[in-house]
Amino acid sequence: QVQLVESGGGLVQAGGSLRLSCAASGRTFSSLGMGWFRQAPGKARVFVSAIGRSGGWKYYAGAVKGRFTISRDNDKNTMWMQMYSLTPEVTAVDDCAAGQTAQVMCGVDYWGQGAQVAGSS
Repeated sequence: QVQLVESGGGLVQAGGSLRLSCAASGRTFSSLGMGWFRQAPGKARVFVSAIGRSGGWKYYAGAVKGRFTISRDNDKNTMWMQMYSLTPEVTAVDDCAAGQTAQVMCGVDYWGQGAQVAGSS
């Protein structure tokens, strides 16, 4: 079993930046593919970004490519997502995800509790 705990959510102004963290426990972190998904109010959850087990491979959804950066530190059992140039439409719950496959969008086995991000104009 893997426990994922997000932190770093909050209110952000248009054009601002925010960094989310995801701390993992319960299993060797370096064996997990990791990533982020988000769910805006009234919409389905969508994929945002993914990072491979060693951190060398990264993948982004088109809507965030160039503005978001995903990273991880296997010694700290932690993953981050740095978000830049945010818009009011960023309001959503961001979920940390982990999977036994290297590419988490191929299969999520564990979810965090979600971090609320709210954008303001």
